[in-house]
Amino acid sequence: MSYSNSIIFGPVPSRRFGISLGVDLSPSSKQCNFDCLYCELEKAKTVDTMTTYPSVLEVVTAIKEALKKHPKIDVITITANGEPTLYPKLPELIDEINKIKGKTKTMILSNGSTIYDKKIFDALLKLDIVKLSLDCVSQKCFKKLDRIHENIDIDKMIKSMIAFRKQTENRFVLEILFVKTLNDKDEEIELLYKTVKKINPHRVDIGTIDRPPAYDVKPVSFEFLEKVANTFEGINVNIAYKNRPKQTESFNEEEIKSLLKRRPLTKEDIENMFDEISKNILENLLKKGEISLVDSGGLNFYKIL
Repeated sequence: MSYSNSIIFGPVPSRRFGISLGVDLSPSSKQCNFDCLYCELEKAKTVDTMTTYPSVLEVVTAIKEALKKHPKIDVITITANGEPTLYPKLPELIDEINKIKGKTKTMILSNGSTIYDKKIFDALLKLDIVKLSLDCVSQKCFKKLDRIHENIDIDKMIKSMIAFRKQTENRFVLEILFVKTLNDKDEEIELLYKTVKKINPHRVDIGTIDRPPAYDVKPVSFEFLEKVANTFEGINVNIAYKNRPKQTESFNEEEIKSLLKRRPLTKEDIENMFDEISKNILENLLKKGEISLVDSGGLNFYKIL
């Protein structure tokens, strides 16, 4: 089977990572060890290994051709019609991509389920950005929402994520997708917050369903996501929400400092929350060195010093 035309998708603009070139390691069918209720792909039986996949040579050749056509790529994003870390030759592939990437960053979007496999753990350390999912902390919620393949252990995943953050010299981002009546309970949010604090990722992206899901489940509201973001004190939280409401308000210097002490804010947060006078006060605080603007996995956050 020839895969070369279907391996690459994009480039697509990403608000969080710049211009992204997608690399699909399972272009022929969904091959995943999760069958998440919110998945935008079709329902499918879970698997623990890929049975049909392109060779390393096919993938690398496709990337080289795409980079010739599109030289201004910010990030090569390894993903799959399913779970990319099930690709049997992932370590070898990452080594080969690193040889040709030049100044382009590399990233993987993974459900995090295989990170306690040492071979995968070590391979992920060689990527510039690793983005893993963590929708639930309790095994009950995890099984119900992510509909996992047998023998996947959430506790082992979390321990390995903690270890990975300590070892990586690159960017580590967590993603939490909230679904109504499933992982939006107070006790699950409290577990997530405590766990995220232990993992200590560079950034957490929180969002909800914004495309037709595989199963009949519903999104949470923007207001709910904002409440969660404010609960996750001291963590770089990015709210990923299409058409988020713009509700600008006026804040004085002390209120801005108080806001930033509770949680760092992205430039998008500022655009949607601050009126012009408040933005000017923010810029003055930045000039005076009382707050800073820091890059966290490709997104800039305003933080209190």
